[in-house]
Amino acid sequence: MGSLTAGSTAQGPLPGGGLALGPPWRRWARQNERLLLGLVGVVSVLAVWELAVRVGLLRPFFMSAPSLIARAAVAELEEGSIWGHMGVSLLEFSLGYAAAAAVGILIGIVGGWYRRANYILDPWLAALYATPDVALVPLIILVLGIGIWSKVFVVFLSSLFSVAINTLVGVQSTEARYIEVARSFRASQLTVLRSVVLPGSVPFVLTGLRLAAGRALVGVVLAELIAANQGIGFMITIAGSTLNTARVMLGVFILGAFGVFLGEVMRHLEQRFDVWRPERPQA
Repeated sequence: MGSLTAGSTAQGPLPGGGLALGPPWRRWARQNERLLLGLVGVVSVLAVWELAVRVGLLRPFFMSAPSLIARAAVAELEEGSIWGHMGVSLLEFSLGYAAAAAVGILIGIVGGWYRRANYILDPWLAALYATPDVALVPLIILVLGIGIWSKVFVVFLSSLFSVAINTLVGVQSTEARYIEVARSFRASQLTVLRSVVLPGSVPFVLTGLRLAAGRALVGVVLAELIAANQGIGFMITIAGSTLNTARVMLGVFILGAFGVFLGEVMRHLEQRFDVWRPERPQA
């Protein structure tokens, strides 16, 4: 009986409300459960993929294999050209995404706060958002050429509307009672916008930025696949034309890894500003 009591005390509730989890490695595993399970999923898929290629279920000519992709990565790193491709793609992404974030937030605030501006902007936002980016890429390249600025503009166009529309919805979703309270204290329009509307729109803006990051990455690859002389998309195009499947899959892996990194950055940013989310009514 005494041993049971001691055992229950050792594993009892902690002051913070949790339970003692035993060894340090187990506590670390519980704290990093999301990371560990994600790694397990990735490693499992790669292992099954490698096995399927080795036993002949998949042909390396079409799908390559993780081991062959790793060899291609080592060869590219030794050659050094991959850094140039990654640098160009990252520059195109950064410039286009930053411009889309700035312009999209401005459009969303103006269109969401001013009714007449919304009437003017709404048809254009709806029409351009429904237009596939791939339909505009040839025209953009025809006007701007195959240099970096055509890729930047494609990235800008691909990611602009996610930011603008989410920001607009966030501004329009501000609760009327908060605005009425601010105006009851004789707050000006600018003060209401700065102190009530914009803070309440932050979660919507962050959601738009997260969605826009993915669309911007697609825009980079789309533009480089159609017309480019450098970049990850160009590398994939050249590798595909020479039937170098391992190099093609290496480019895809690089894009996927960058997408995961962007997702994690935006997730942490959203958690940082999660305190600004409107409180949900208790059930």
